[in-house]
Amino acid sequence: MYLVYKPGEGDAQRWLYDPKKLMSVEREMLERRTERNFSEFTTDVLKGNSRCRRALLFMYLKREHPTTRYEDVDFAWGELELEYTRGELLQLREMVSENMTGDQLAGALEQLDAQIAEAYDDTETEGKAELPIAG
Repeated sequence: MYLVYKPGEGDAQRWLYDPKKLMSVEREMLERRTERNFSEFTTDVLKGNSRCRRALLFMYLKREHPTTRYEDVDFAWGELELEYTRGELLQLREMVSENMTGDQLAGALEQLDAQIAEAYDDTETEGKAELPIAG
């Protein structure tokens, strides 16, 4: 999964978001900033929690610009997105196929196939995609 920041002015920035590969210092900072344990944090990021997504953006921006302050991280909701990789979408498609039937399955597969066609093809995670939830 990628965190994609597209500010109103400037180029889009894309970071690979794999909760299992974050360092302990980063996980602890995210827990402090969001007042959630890390497992809750990863779930809430996917659910669209604003505080969690802001803290995650802060972490990635701080990696590139160490003087970045949390107070300076502010964005319009449409400027920050999570994007599944093609491998993750294929994994979701398989799960949907196993758990849905009929019209519901057809609709879900149609949506997933459209997303797969436009998904960022990440060769770095090819063949080893996992859904971004910390276990």
